[in-house]
Amino acid sequence: MACILGAEKPKINYPLFWEYKIILDASTQKREQIDEILKGENYKIDFSRFSNGGKYMSFNVSVFVKDDLHRNEIFERLKAHFKYVL
Repeated sequence: MACILGAEKPKINYPLFWEYKIILDASTQKREQIDEILKGENYKIDFSRFSNGGKYMSFNVSVFVKDDLHRNEIFERLKAHFKYVL
Protein backbone atom coordinates (compact mmCIF):
# COMPACT_ATOMS: atom_id res chain seq x y z
CA MET A 1 0.00 0.00 0.00
CA ALA A 2 1.47 3.36 -1.02
CA CYS A 3 1.54 6.39 1.22
CA ILE A 4 0.09 9.45 -0.45
CA LEU A 5 1.17 12.76 1.02
CA GLY A 6 -1.67 15.15 1.70
CA ALA A 7 -4.15 12.31 1.86
CA GLU A 8 -6.23 11.38 4.87
CA LYS A 9 -4.73 12.25 8.27
CA PRO A 10 -3.71 9.13 10.22
CA LYS A 11 -6.00 8.09 13.08
CA ILE A 12 -4.25 8.22 16.46
CA ASN A 13 -6.07 6.63 19.39
CA TYR A 14 -5.42 8.85 22.43
CA PRO A 15 -4.35 8.79 25.19
CA LEU A 16 -1.05 7.04 24.53
CA PHE A 17 2.71 7.26 24.99
CA TRP A 18 4.21 9.23 22.07
CA GLU A 19 7.86 8.73 21.14
CA TYR A 20 10.20 11.67 20.49
CA LYS A 21 13.89 11.50 19.56
CA ILE A 22 15.93 14.37 20.99
CA ILE A 23 19.48 15.10 19.85
CA LEU A 24 21.60 17.26 22.15
CA ASP A 25 24.92 19.02 21.68
CA ALA A 26 27.05 16.89 24.03
CA SER A 27 29.33 19.80 24.95
CA THR A 28 26.64 22.25 26.10
CA GLN A 29 23.41 20.38 26.83
CA LYS A 30 22.51 17.81 29.47
CA ARG A 31 19.81 15.20 29.97
CA GLU A 32 18.55 17.11 33.01
CA GLN A 33 17.31 19.85 30.68
CA ILE A 34 14.79 17.37 29.28
CA ASP A 35 13.62 16.58 32.82
CA GLU A 36 13.13 20.28 33.53
CA ILE A 37 11.11 20.87 30.35
CA LEU A 38 8.89 17.83 30.97
CA LYS A 39 8.33 18.51 34.68
CA GLY A 40 4.74 17.54 35.55
CA GLU A 41 4.39 15.17 32.57
CA ASN A 42 4.30 11.37 32.68
CA TYR A 43 7.42 10.44 30.69
CA LYS A 44 10.35 8.07 30.32
CA ILE A 45 13.83 8.87 28.96
CA ASP A 46 16.30 6.34 27.56
CA PHE A 47 19.77 7.21 26.34
CA SER A 48 20.12 6.20 22.68
CA ARG A 49 23.69 6.87 21.54
CA PHE A 50 26.56 9.27 20.90
CA SER A 51 27.33 10.44 17.37
CA ASN A 52 30.48 9.04 15.73
CA GLY A 53 32.60 12.00 16.79
CA GLY A 54 30.92 12.33 20.19
CA LYS A 55 29.67 15.83 19.39
CA TYR A 56 26.01 14.85 19.81
CA MET A 57 24.06 12.47 22.00
CA SER A 58 20.50 11.29 21.50
CA PHE A 59 17.68 10.22 23.78
CA ASN A 60 14.40 8.42 23.17
CA VAL A 61 11.67 10.18 25.14
CA SER A 62 8.23 8.67 25.62
CA VAL A 63 5.55 11.07 26.90
CA PHE A 64 1.95 10.21 27.83
CA VAL A 65 -0.17 12.56 25.70
CA LYS A 66 -3.92 13.14 25.92
CA ASP A 67 -4.64 14.44 22.41
CA ASP A 68 -3.19 16.11 19.29
CA LEU A 69 -2.98 19.47 21.01
CA HIS A 70 -1.03 18.05 23.95
CA ARG A 71 1.29 16.04 21.63
CA ASN A 72 2.10 19.14 19.57
CA GLU A 73 2.53 21.31 22.67
CA ILE A 74 5.15 18.88 24.03
CA PHE A 75 6.94 18.91 20.65
CA GLU A 76 7.01 22.73 20.62
CA ARG A 77 8.35 22.88 24.20
CA LEU A 78 11.15 20.49 23.30
CA LYS A 79 11.88 22.19 19.96
CA ALA A 80 12.24 25.55 21.73
CA HIS A 81 15.23 24.18 23.67
CA PHE A 82 16.86 21.60 21.40
CA LYS A 83 17.97 21.92 17.78
CA TYR A 84 16.83 18.44 16.77
CA VAL A 85 13.54 16.91 17.89
CA LEU A 86 12.00 14.12 15.84
